[in-house]
Amino acid sequence: MTDRRHFLRNTLLALGGATLAGCDRISESDTGARVLESAEAVTRRVQRFLSPSRALAKEYAESDISPVFKPNGTTMPDTPLYQSLLRGGFSDYRLEVDGLVARPARLSLEELKALGSRTQITRHDCVEGWSAIGKWTGTPLAAVLDHVGPTDAARYVVFHCFDTYDEDTPYYESIDLDEARHPQTLLAHALNSKPLPVANGAPLRLRVERQLGYKHAKYLRRIEVVASFADIGEGNGGYWEDNGYEWYAGI
Repeated sequence: MTDRRHFLRNTLLALGGATLAGCDRISESDTGARVLESAEAVTRRVQRFLSPSRALAKEYAESDISPVFKPNGTTMPDTPLYQSLLRGGFSDYRLEVDGLVARPARLSLEELKALGSRTQITRHDCVEGWSAIGKWTGTPLAAVLDHVGPTDAARYVVFHCFDTYDEDTPYYESIDLDEARHPQTLLAHALNSKPLPVANGAPLRLRVERQLGYKHAKYLRRIEVVASFADIGEGNGGYWEDNGYEWYAGI
């Protein structure tokens, strides 16, 4: 069964590579854009087939932890609100959780920690080509969702951040509820047994271990539960997705 599964995975990945080889040409037309969007949906379904909703990303030993965990993206948000919270040691920080939920909340770091804790040693894979292994501790996002109670209409979780790009465009990302409830999806507040450094996303960042690094939003300000992200940003589900990246970035 394992050999058959490996054969199927390799075949599907090869087909996916053949499809994407002509992306530069077909993306130049409206029809091509629709083809690519359809291909991404197929890729996402294939990935979910090969990696069931509860399948875990590989976890490592303490001895595997990288000596330096390189930060990705922004390393110091310059927004006045973030700078004020930083000067106060994040004592006044509150994570807003709202949208399609029964019980909107504003949670301090201590209140988040009281909802539950998980520690995992995983590998961060950046789209730029580097990787690093780190030990993350945080609150399972599933516990936060249980606390606020998503409504039946909820489909996605959107992460709004303190950092900005391109002339004050707030950074944002999103995942679906299945990925949000995965046991390794964390709101991490510690890296390698120490409070999360600013460069790595303090005071709170997302860890969504089965996807590439740009999905791991840093400097979390607000979590919004939605039915669609059509009216958020340019409607593609994230800052980098608005700039051409795929929404589903499964490894």
